[in-house]
Amino acid sequence: MSKFETFKALHDDFLILPNAWDAGSARLMQNAGAKAIATSSAAVAWTHGYADGEAMPPELALATIRAIAGATDLPVSADIEAGYAADAQSAGTRASQVLEAGAVGINIEDGTNPPELLAAKIEAVKKAARHKNANLWVNARVDVYLKRLMSGEAALKESIQRARLYRDAGADSIFVPGVVEPAAIREVAGSTSLPFNALAWPGLPDAAALKALGVRRLSAGSGIAQIAVDRAFALGKAFLAHGRSQDLSGATLTNPDINGMMRK
Repeated sequence: MSKFETFKALHDDFLILPNAWDAGSARLMQNAGAKAIATSSAAVAWTHGYADGEAMPPELALATIRAIAGATDLPVSADIEAGYAADAQSAGTRASQVLEAGAVGINIEDGTNPPELLAAKIEAVKKAARHKNANLWVNARVDVYLKRLMSGEAALKESIQRARLYRDAGADSIFVPGVVEPAAIREVAGSTSLPFNALAWPGLPDAAALKALGVRRLSAGSGIAQIAVDRAFALGKAFLAHGRSQDLSGATLTNPDINGMMRK
């Protein structure tokens, strides 16, 4: 079975993705029990010293995908934000590069752009994959809730409309970050035949409850990386202030433990 087929089959049940941001974190997530590796665009950008929001050069994103794909035997899905592309043709070109880097899936988002633009990008991405005789799983991100473009019933209706539009354009799954109400999750998940992807978010039900609501995929997004960055900042600040060695002790994982995880 190819990595794409493996990744596709994981959506038949309930797939949890603890997103990674570099080759080392991908190895950690694999050793933690992940069945696939997804990247977080925010976490990847922070790793390279950039803010989230396509501020990072696309070449760095591609280099990270390549490094992660080379560090793990698991399927890799890459968050490429809005495709690092302003138009559909450029998004198709970027998809070809992502495939060459070793990923079998992508997240691609609409943001504040018209939904028709993302639909065109999805069509171009799928066309580019076919041109390479390859399969590429497209997780289409609906940003109505995340970007607070609408609220209440209007947000729900718009999200459902966009989900259907992206399905018709060729998306393989639908990602609606920021929706947490069980009734809304059930309605969006039930509005399309595609697997529904939820994002870890304050107030979101746990995995068992989400599965019962029709969700098939749960992503950590930047959550794990944000906690890691927060902890590193606090430790660095404390060490600079006091120089206490004991502040840097007490980790559960030892150096040999971590070294062992980094051996492929």
